[in-house]
Amino acid sequence: MSGISVGPFAGEAGEWDVFVRAQPGWTPFHLHAWRDVLRAAHGHELLLLAARDAGGGLAGVLPLARVRTPLFGHFLVSMPFVSYGGPLGTPAAERALAEAAAAVAREEGAALLELRARRPMATDLPVSHRKVTVLLDIPEGGSAALWRGLPSKLRSQVRRPQKEGVEVRFGADQLGPFFEVFARHMRDLGTPTQPRRFFERIRDAFGDAAWFGCAWLGGAPVAGGAGFRWADEFEITWASSLREHNRLAPNMLLYWAFMERAADDGARVFNFGRCTPGAGTHRFKHQWGSRDEVLWWYQFARDARSGTPSPDDSAYAWGPRLWKRLPVPVATALGPHIVRGIP
Repeated sequence: MSGISVGPFAGEAGEWDVFVRAQPGWTPFHLHAWRDVLRAAHGHELLLLAARDAGGGLAGVLPLARVRTPLFGHFLVSMPFVSYGGPLGTPAAERALAEAAAAVAREEGAALLELRARRPMATDLPVSHRKVTVLLDIPEGGSAALWRGLPSKLRSQVRRPQKEGVEVRFGADQLGPFFEVFARHMRDLGTPTQPRRFFERIRDAFGDAAWFGCAWLGGAPVAGGAGFRWADEFEITWASSLREHNRLAPNMLLYWAFMERAADDGARVFNFGRCTPGAGTHRFKHQWGSRDEVLWWYQFARDARSGTPSPDDSAYAWGPRLWKRLPVPVATALGPHIVRGIP
């Protein structure tokens, strides 16, 4: 292993975060703050692995979350609920960390180890490309140049909700309205929702790097989004709208408002988040002139049937049909108990 040794990270949070921010391809989900969110919101255990060179210097890091529930079983994921994770460091350190993670998965009897990387890694683990991230490059000239580059039809779709009186607001005070829309939208999709405390912990842990925004009409939120600003990009990690207002397309204005804010904040990439190629969300994201970035999710499975829970699996196909029938308060209360086990 080229003099690389791997063990639990025993240093200070600052040492870890300084190393992470110095690596190409780092994300907020590699930082200690994401560990704090997972612990506080869901009680997940975190295993922080460090690779050190022969001189004891930090050569690589890998945050792993133990996602364990009686309903779904035991998974080791880097990182759950988001698109990115995996090891950061030198190629030798990446390989050593991936091997160490697989050894932990074997020892603990985890059904699946999943390392969610954005790029190819130095490892022999099998890789899945079932998801892509959709990226929009922001031109020189900020939001004005970005607006000019949009197709005229798209600009008209953004202006339409504005003409109907829809306005977008940003700030930490938008977390509550965002969650109100998000919880209802997720119920309508038949998907268990994250608890409100999950987003509150994100706000507390990431501060100004966590953005919350809502589209408002007549004093009520009709669409909402939340995401992260880091390095040269912004990712809108969660976005929702109320279906009874689809005619006004408030989500178009919401997305543009996030793009405008990111561009004027100096971001060079607007990240639409992950999706399944060919899905409706994929087509929506592509209409803005964006491009795909294939995700490299490396996996070590206990057996051929192991995988993270998905409504695409016939064993869980009944879930969304049932969930859509629940009253919103009931779905919002029950959802966190289920979603914590679905990484």
